[in-house]
Amino acid sequence: MTRVLLVVAASALALGAGCRDEGRSAQAAPSRSKKAAPSAPAQSAEELNAPLAKIDDVTITLGEFQERINRQSPYIRARYTSLEQKREFLDSLVRFEVLAKEAYRRGLDKDPEVVRTMKQVMIQKLMRDELDTEITADSVPEAEMRAYYDANLSEYVKPEEIRVSAIVLKNKAQAERVAIEARGDAGKTNKGFRDLVMKYSTDEETKLRGGDLRYFDAANKELPAPVVKAAFELVQTGDVSPAIAGGDGTWYVLKQTGRRKAMTKSFEDAKPAIRNKLFRDQRMKAQKDFVDKLKASAKIEIDEGNLARVRIDTSNAVDDGRHQDLPVPPPDTAQVPPPPPAAPVPGANPTPAPAPNPAP
Repeated sequence: MTRVLLVVAASALALGAGCRDEGRSAQAAPSRSKKAAPSAPAQSAEELNAPLAKIDDVTITLGEFQERINRQSPYIRARYTSLEQKREFLDSLVRFEVLAKEAYRRGLDKDPEVVRTMKQVMIQKLMRDELDTEITADSVPEAEMRAYYDANLSEYVKPEEIRVSAIVLKNKAQAERVAIEARGDAGKTNKGFRDLVMKYSTDEETKLRGGDLRYFDAANKELPAPVVKAAFELVQTGDVSPAIAGGDGTWYVLKQTGRRKAMTKSFEDAKPAIRNKLFRDQRMKAQKDFVDKLKASAKIEIDEGNLARVRIDTSNAVDDGRHQDLPVPPPDTAQVPPPPPAAPVPGANPTPAPAPNPAP
């Protein structure tokens, strides 16, 4: 009952959060034909304002009913084409208004949990009204996307990379003996090779990582050139090299642990992802600026002493999915569940058609 009341209170403010979910459903629903349906004649204001149902002081007009039913996904709308099916949909709206009226009569619009939910929904609509018309993905300039691509070219154009683990030794004779051991049963597994690293390697830094040299490309300058060349000559993951002279008095025994192919992604290929990233960045900045402006004009007082006295119960801390009691997340991401199906009326059909989302 509590959840129903939360939704009733939020929807009574005409700020339902289910609109976006239905919009996504409409976009995701498969289409049998790409041909547009012929346009119906425009309806007059008088026709749209014609009353369909009255519940005490609440009137559901033809236009309102039509708008609500057309907000459903195409799959759901297809179920409400006959007069009887339209009557079922209208009945669900009537039941919704009856429940909302009873909730108000009991004063549940003032219930703290309901008030918090209403605030969340209002914040969502506030942020949509403030940001959606001004900042869209399509509003990101082409030049800005190109500048981002050029500045982050390494994310889109990458050379082939190799990953190896190394046993670093000080003399050739020992390196050759260790190489024979590493190319045998002792070094067949990654664990076995790591054990050899711990046993023989003299390089303390790489030894702590099990000999891992991480991924590097053929232009790497941090490793001796002969080592880089030998690493790229290892064909398959798991291959082990012979003893390799590092040229600086050190000797390496390498094992290939991974390989990444070269990647080249053109600007046109990368543009959709770049557009979405810049859109998110712009939206978050605009949201922060908007909130900072509101905070600057508000009188905010924080009692640090009382804040320090707050006690947090961490016993049996389990996420049970009830997030309404958590602090409101950032306004642009706050989520309020869409209205559930309307409660059945006693004596009604026990298997009614799917209830619509009546929230405007």
